[in-house]
Amino acid sequence: ERLNTAPSQHSCIIVYFYWFYAIRIPTVSTSRTDQNTTALRDFNDLLRKAFPTVFSSHLVQHEVVANYSHLFWVPGSDLALVPYMLLAHIDVVPAEESDGWDAPPFSAKEIDGFIYGRGTIDNKQSVMGILQALEYLLIRGYSPQRGFFIGLGHDEEIQGLHGAMNIVKLLKKKGVQLAFVLDEGLAVLDGVITGLQGPAALIGISEKGHATVKLSVSMAPGHSSMPPWESSIGILAGAVKRLEDNPMPRLFGEGPERGTFEHLAHKFGLPLKFVMSNMWLFSPLLGRVMERSPETNAFVRTTTAVTMFNAGVKTNVLPSQAEAYVNLRIHSSQSLQEVLDLIQSIVGDERVKMELMHGFDPLPISSYDETSFGFQIIKKTVLDQFPQVTVAPGICIGNTDSRHYTDLTKDIYRFAPTWFRPGDAQRFHGINERISKKNYEELVGFYFNLIQNCDIKDLPSPHSAVHEL
Repeated sequence: ERLNTAPSQHSCIIVYFYWFYAIRIPTVSTSRTDQNTTALRDFNDLLRKAFPTVFSSHLVQHEVVANYSHLFWVPGSDLALVPYMLLAHIDVVPAEESDGWDAPPFSAKEIDGFIYGRGTIDNKQSVMGILQALEYLLIRGYSPQRGFFIGLGHDEEIQGLHGAMNIVKLLKKKGVQLAFVLDEGLAVLDGVITGLQGPAALIGISEKGHATVKLSVSMAPGHSSMPPWESSIGILAGAVKRLEDNPMPRLFGEGPERGTFEHLAHKFGLPLKFVMSNMWLFSPLLGRVMERSPETNAFVRTTTAVTMFNAGVKTNVLPSQAEAYVNLRIHSSQSLQEVLDLIQSIVGDERVKMELMHGFDPLPISSYDETSFGFQIIKKTVLDQFPQVTVAPGICIGNTDSRHYTDLTKDIYRFAPTWFRPGDAQRFHGINERISKKNYEELVGFYFNLIQNCDIKDLPSPHSAVHEL
């Protein structure tokens, strides 16, 4: 029998007490060598206090990984069913109130029904939401038919090299293979896509690739009273300017973004409905329109962002060294090597040395057709909870811990039912990050229902009624 999601008023008070506390713990990852490990220890203690049933249940196996990450295993009663995995991360990016926050970023202050704080949408809402759902299920005597893992990383914001990667190593040693993985990524967009009628839930089926490239110029130092015709700064500035003036090729429609618009086409009015329904013909035109905005240009091509520029130590000394760092997010239809070759060609100056600091190819595209178990279960859970929403596949322009799990499954999805309205995307890693109390409750309900929905053995026929799930 399916379990009721409605918690008591008393349990709601407890839920919010620990949710506020979770935001107040500054689990900040600044760099690979700078993490607030005291806060991470405090957060570990919080989890045990907030979810006593999860940590005491004979059904749940728990392991601390790399000191601060967590791996949970909830075995299913039907061993023939391939397990799945839910991911989230504990760490957050830095935040300073002086940047312009309406409330201190680690205060969890409530303003007009919204909880403000770093981590409210990236990604403590999923950390707490997943475990709260499991806590409710266990209290009600639930035992799954299909087993599942929960992985909570502690260093996702700095590449997940210790948390996620060590969790994956453990699972590989145990010979684990997964039906699918669900991590953070995309969200429910309401009023964000111009011309779309109603909200859309985009489930990420891939991620753009990533590269950080260092460009440098070395010259003999000298006195500023006798400057050469070109300085190291001038040469490097010219290279950077050429990169900005010559963006990577327009590739809209050649990756999974095409499927996004085809799924949403029926929710646009004319003439957009006609355009979206015929992407084979109109992709070039749509790409030229979308590249006019930085937000949508990210779906059109590999983006190029110069993020650091360093040179000089004194006002009257010609610098011997100038260096710039370029961050690239690689379109699904390109490879890392293709992008590096293009940079070399665009810079076109042998005096500018190029060094790849780190990078990887775009992630494989997960299945999203009518036979795709993971995608269809997530879709069903979304539509049961939000029947007014249109569900479509999407592409993540950022990267998540899930990229480390490609050896364990062919289907990785990136989604949480966090609602984004106009302007909310800028809160992600920005100021005034927030989530409504209502939306947090919806997140708990989503994971509560998703876990139960995964207990079926096979998807029903595509032509069967939805309720048969």
